[in-house]
Amino acid sequence: MMKKGYEKYIPFVPLKMEHRAWPDKQITKAPIWCSVDLRDGNQALVDPMNLQEKLEYFHTLVDIGVKEIEIGFPSASETEYEICRELIDGGHIPDDVTIQVLVQARPHLIQKTFEAIRGAKHVILHFYNSTSTLQRKVVFHTDVAGVKQIAVDAAKLIYELSQSAIEEGMDLRYQYSPESFMGTEMDVAVEICQAVIETIHATPEKKIILNLPTTVENCMPNYLADEIEYFISHLKSRDCAIISLHPHNDRGCGVATAEMGVLAGAERIEATLFGNGERTGNVDLVTLAMNLYTQGVDPELDFSHIDAIKDMYERCTKMKVGERQPYVGELVFTAFSGSHQDAINKGFQYMEQSGTDMWEVPYLPIDPTDLGREYEPIRINSQSGKGGAAFIMHHKFGYDLPKAMHAEFGAIVQKESDRLGKELHPQQIYDLFDREYLSVPKTYQLERHSFQEDARHGEQSWVIFDGEVGYKGKVMAAHGEGNGPIDAFFNALHDLPEGRLDGYEFVDYKEHAISSGSDTQAVCYIHLKAPDGRDVFGVGKSHNINRASLRAILCAVNRAVLEK
Repeated sequence: MMKKGYEKYIPFVPLKMEHRAWPDKQITKAPIWCSVDLRDGNQALVDPMNLQEKLEYFHTLVDIGVKEIEIGFPSASETEYEICRELIDGGHIPDDVTIQVLVQARPHLIQKTFEAIRGAKHVILHFYNSTSTLQRKVVFHTDVAGVKQIAVDAAKLIYELSQSAIEEGMDLRYQYSPESFMGTEMDVAVEICQAVIETIHATPEKKIILNLPTTVENCMPNYLADEIEYFISHLKSRDCAIISLHPHNDRGCGVATAEMGVLAGAERIEATLFGNGERTGNVDLVTLAMNLYTQGVDPELDFSHIDAIKDMYERCTKMKVGERQPYVGELVFTAFSGSHQDAINKGFQYMEQSGTDMWEVPYLPIDPTDLGREYEPIRINSQSGKGGAAFIMHHKFGYDLPKAMHAEFGAIVQKESDRLGKELHPQQIYDLFDREYLSVPKTYQLERHSFQEDARHGEQSWVIFDGEVGYKGKVMAAHGEGNGPIDAFFNALHDLPEGRLDGYEFVDYKEHAISSGSDTQAVCYIHLKAPDGRDVFGVGKSHNINRASLRAILCAVNRAVLEK
């Protein structure tokens, strides 16, 4: 047991707020997106990306539609400086994309950063210093006035150095982060940010980005939303600022923190693909964007080829995307549970029959094809129900099994999965179907047949079957009449001279085409009641519909005989 180790942790103290507006808000448009993959994401890798990998990653972000991309910390190392210069000098940055560079609020690093961005068209200069109670006490050994002065001095120097760059035509914007915002007293955060706004000369026409980081997630998402709402309502120069969030995921609540923060008034989010970042990661840009998508809101990002994006990410970062990662994981559009499979199947049937334009499929919050995913929502193991195997046969192989047959074939598949102790792939399910129905051992076999249609009974036709049926090595003549080919053949089996099939009752049949073009085949399903009362099914396939139905009848009979 962990015993009482929990007693050493200091709980978060929430703000006292009598009235909250954010719980009644609704997100109706996408925030401004900023990718921090090349900075936060890259610094969290065991083996950081090389130049070519960073360039491939950058171009992927551009293709997705991200317009603000933090490319690194160019004053921190030659490698970071190199990627900044290559992006600028190599002409990699489209005119509608703004690069963002990060720098600590330290004079010599700020000066080197201006050297790194020389010649760029659109730049966000992002400076920061930590302001939290814990950092002031443990790291900086200073008070509020001390951390405020660090921020103000940096803002003053940045403003002075930026004038020549702006005069030369650079679209230069400013961003300030009170790092560890979540752990900062809100009145202190407001005081420091207001001072930075004034020092950097931000205006409603030239806003500063105030980036409020959840540097270490240390409270529930609703408490962060309270902080954001409090901060915004108490910031005197609110109209001079764009409020941005930078959520981490230490408590596993990064997505909720970001969404609630937007409800509370944030307009911009810094995130990474699939949540890569220090410790438990940054907030996941894909999840946030696709969450909006499923609510009918345009995320203004393109994830229609999500597998290609995942492949790039895994190749460049050497990280793996989890099988249950929202929207992109291998298993997120998969159902093993029988009740889930049945509901999914019925959802697709409803959409097809109703002609609805809306997505209304239980257990699937999004259409996988919107993400370019291969449509495979159902996979089969021992937990799967009767409808799952039928669904696979229909969508993978074109066999539309009658509903009455689902339970029988589902039980066959489940038994095999139990025997193997693992999931069955579609080809294994088809092989079971073939073994059980199409290639069943032939106690009875059709050797030869012909039909004659006689319309002497008025408008209703009368069909005569003549042929030969093999039985235990013998070939017997067979003759029968009925109101159609199936009825005539079935009656012929009742009158065989040997091995007569008395007691079998015809229940139902179904037929459909199983392929298209000149190679179209017909498949027929026959439902019989055996003499002992058992329901038995048979399947027949042929280019001739009559032959398919005869094969289906003999399949059902042969299966019934084998099971005795």
